[in-house]
Amino acid sequence: MQWSRRQALALAGAGAAATVLPLAGSAAAADDPYATLLARAEEQLTGGAFDADDADFAAALTALDTQAAAWWRSVDTSAGRTALWADLAPASDPAKFGQSYQRLRTIATAWATRGTSLTGDAAVLAGLLDALRLLHDVGYNTTRAESGNWWYWEIGAPRALMDLCVLLRVHLSETDLASYLATVAKFVPNADRRTNYPTLAETGANRADKAVIVALRGLLSGASDVVALARDGISDVRDAGRNSLFRYVTSGDGFYADGSFVQHDYVAYTGTYGSVLLGSAGQLIALLAGSAWAVTDAGVTVLYEAVERTFSPVLFDGVMMDALRGRAVSRERARDHTDGATAVANILQLAAGAPQAYADRWRAAAKGWILRNRETPYATLVGIPALATAKAVVADPAIRPAARLTGHHVFADMDRVVHRRPAWALALSLSSQRIAAYEAGNGENLHGWYTGDGMTYVYDGDDLDAFGDGFWPTVDPYRLPGTTVDTRARVDLGTAGGTSTYRPKNAVAGGAALGGRYGAAAMELTAEGSTLHAKKAWFCLDNAVVALGCDIRAGDGRTIETVVENRNLHAGGAPALTVDGHRQPADQGWSAELTDARWAHLDGTGGYVFPSGGPLRALREERTGSWRDVNTGADTAGTTTPVTRRYATLWFDHGVSPTAASYAYVLLPGASATTTASWSRSRPVRVLANSPTVQAVACSRLGLLAAHFWAAGDVDGLSADGPGTVLVVRRDGGVSVAVADPGRTATTLTVRLPFPVRAVVRADDTVQVRPGRRPVLTVQVGGSRGHTHSAELA
Repeated sequence: MQWSRRQALALAGAGAAATVLPLAGSAAAADDPYATLLARAEEQLTGGAFDADDADFAAALTALDTQAAAWWRSVDTSAGRTALWADLAPASDPAKFGQSYQRLRTIATAWATRGTSLTGDAAVLAGLLDALRLLHDVGYNTTRAESGNWWYWEIGAPRALMDLCVLLRVHLSETDLASYLATVAKFVPNADRRTNYPTLAETGANRADKAVIVALRGLLSGASDVVALARDGISDVRDAGRNSLFRYVTSGDGFYADGSFVQHDYVAYTGTYGSVLLGSAGQLIALLAGSAWAVTDAGVTVLYEAVERTFSPVLFDGVMMDALRGRAVSRERARDHTDGATAVANILQLAAGAPQAYADRWRAAAKGWILRNRETPYATLVGIPALATAKAVVADPAIRPAARLTGHHVFADMDRVVHRRPAWALALSLSSQRIAAYEAGNGENLHGWYTGDGMTYVYDGDDLDAFGDGFWPTVDPYRLPGTTVDTRARVDLGTAGGTSTYRPKNAVAGGAALGGRYGAAAMELTAEGSTLHAKKAWFCLDNAVVALGCDIRAGDGRTIETVVENRNLHAGGAPALTVDGHRQPADQGWSAELTDARWAHLDGTGGYVFPSGGPLRALREERTGSWRDVNTGADTAGTTTPVTRRYATLWFDHGVSPTAASYAYVLLPGASATTTASWSRSRPVRVLANSPTVQAVACSRLGLLAAHFWAAGDVDGLSADGPGTVLVVRRDGGVSVAVADPGRTATTLTVRLPFPVRAVVRADDTVQVRPGRRPVLTVQVGGSRGHTHSAELA
């Protein structure tokens, strides 16, 4: 029997004793567009119909039920209460009522989902309705002005509250619903502006979240103009598209044409805020599809293109690379596997309404990610709605899982570099005067000091938990792989309210990609709170990454180190470490100074070659910390439970206040000890220069010569008249050239090649070529924001 809305409200208001099931989304009146879309919104929260006996669904249902039931049992129902839970008191505090709404949403989702212990329970329904009234009366209502963190008032609380109203809509009294909608209308009148700072236009993920809130408010109130306001908000109709989610930006927040995503003006944030934008925009597109308010902006292709430009390169077997997660790396309940699964779910959600060609590729990619990640199965990371979508993809024999993505990606607009091979991937986290070295605040990312100083992440298909298994609370934060650091003691970051970033003064951070396969990157390190300065470069080839450092100097009387590796060996790992053919002790606490090491190998990780020898230091240690050590946030604080992990660390000790120190090492991810030893002897890649003028390598097998020029110079016949990155490959009768100015300081860069060129096969419009015995390329690098310019010659 179909209840009218008014009959359902009357029954709920009368406190009917019988078990009450939620109004099914499928029962929405066909001629009522609001009811139809609200039923769709409910299904987005519950997953609709599914087989509760299916093992995967049963596990997800149990997880939902366990958490919801625990929170339901612990609700304070005493007279005179000022909060719903003791740990979230008082409910007048924005962080407390914000989290309270989120807990209530979990309980309501379990109540509205078939197969839980709370499903349709009349007592649970009555408790939810009563709890909402309490939060409204003492916490979130139209009489209050914003205080504390704006996010709870304008996104956190209203998003959860609108979801609650969707789930409980046929049982809310008209008075209560009107009160909740009025409160949300006050704090989120539109998606365009920050309510507590009306001159600030919303951008990126925040705009997307607010658009969903406004849309749900419009549907719940039956206000067509409000729903249209939400739709128009993601396109920024108000400001003629200036902050549209469907346009490429060239500065500030949003998607960049090179695949970068930035939020908070200066932070590389693909893995969290970028994914939130993708999820919220995708949800709104799916919610309004086929209605009078459907999203028809042709610019939505920017969102479609972002899946493969922005997200796919930084997902490794479904794991989101930490270099793109900002301060979220410190969140115990949101590790790289979790954020990766969220991104995959958001991609599959978008696929439901995308053109077929896009959707087919995305589903194939997602199937590959899901099937390859066996360490933390996807089904254990997502809720029922996302699981239902994924199971359909995995079960479809017509969808063939895509292989791992390979290639070299320079995200010049966010100072990140990703190099991908069939069995492994490497990510470089760089920083400059344009992109922050770290973001911290609101108690998050307390030890993020060096995460943007060239930190090097190596992902291996055989160990997907290297950075997700208790890494951040236990790793030595002064010895992050790839970084050159001053060993001074640091104080915790981000202990005050609000978030803040640190942008160093250096201009150079980035590099060039050649043919999407090889790359070179560089960063000038100007350390925070120290006189430490260094010039760092990386050269990414088929099976190796060469790292060079020079001009390392400091004058503060402290030791300077460059960290080659600091590998998480997990709770009980003791893989063999071999140096120059000699197996080193496996005892915890072992350390050694290896004065002239030529190569090393760590079982299960790969090899390391040292072209210039030592002095290399090595250490095995067992470290204990807690997630609370790195995150004390109001709603993200880690537990104080001790976490212990083992590490193998290799580093160069440059001594106290070095004046002209340098280093050279080669990473061989996944290589065997035999291969590493052979590589060390044969030197298939030669270091041509490691000086303050130029850092360069050559590989004769590939016909490759790669250099970063810090100033005008010449190396092996390749010259440049100023700073820039140059890669040249000469093979099979052709010559490929890639050039970039990662410092963004030049207008043109003139490059001379060391061999003759007869003709130009293809060249970017920005590249002029003068063929001949010593060909000259004149590259218009000005205004290109550090992006690569290329040419094919014969």
